Amino acid sequence: MIIPRADAMDATKTEVAVKPAKKVKTSQNRRKSRELVLKAVYRGMINASEIKQIIADAKEDPEYAKADEAYFKHLLEGVTAKVIELDGQVATFIDRKIQELSPVEHAILRISSFELMFDMTIPYRVAINEGVELAKLYGGVDGHKYINGVLDKVAAAVRPQEFRR
Repeated sequence: MIIPRADAMDATKTEVAVKPAKKVKTSQNRRKSRELVLKAVYRGMINASEIKQIIADAKEDPEYAKADEAYFKHLLEGVTAKVIELDGQVATFIDRKIQELSPVEHAILRISSFELMFDMTIPYRVAINEGVELAKLYGGVDGHKYINGVLDKVAAAVRPQEFRR
């Protein structure tokens, strides 16, 4: 926005007002973190890469600067450490063998299930919604509906008190 200088008699002299930078909301930072974790988990599933290399690759992503780095690491390391428990929980609520899931949907279910099972600071509705949003962006046609249905069942099983409210 251009604001005329108060001391200028000539209307052609102007100064540019500098607006303060907008602070990015934490939820947007976490959403970006989840997107990067999705890419990282997917890469790890497809390439069987080491977590150190996956983190190094993620840091090269142009979107990394917009993410909540601490949450990114927490989520990626948590999903990686608990993969057997996560897959076991998901397997009880899907209509096929877990190996038959698309790798993207499988990765989304791991991430959201981790939040539901091991991060009680994330409300269950947020964990489900974030998984659905990832599926809309990266999953197959109507994959978000499948993700929503599975995550609803996981939430009911692992957070029964919160889920009933």
